[in-house]
Amino acid sequence: MIQNDQELAVTRRRVEQFQQWLAQMRQTAAPADFESMTSGYRLEIEKMQADMMDYLLRPVKGADEKQPV
Repeated sequence: MIQNDQELAVTRRRVEQFQQWLAQMRQTAAPADFESMTSGYRLEIEKMQADMMDYLLRPVKGADEKQPV
């Protein structure tokens, strides 16, 4: 679970990296192996995206509190 904006930024970078790996696999993996090679990455991306949405949809705890960027 993402706790602050810094963790959000790290998760965004991880999603981007996983997407880059998938893009590379599209070009290099044999079609017969593609789904088995990429399914774990897809599941991890979906989990991280859900974590990001959960964090972004939580209200800030206090009006005076600011989360670090």
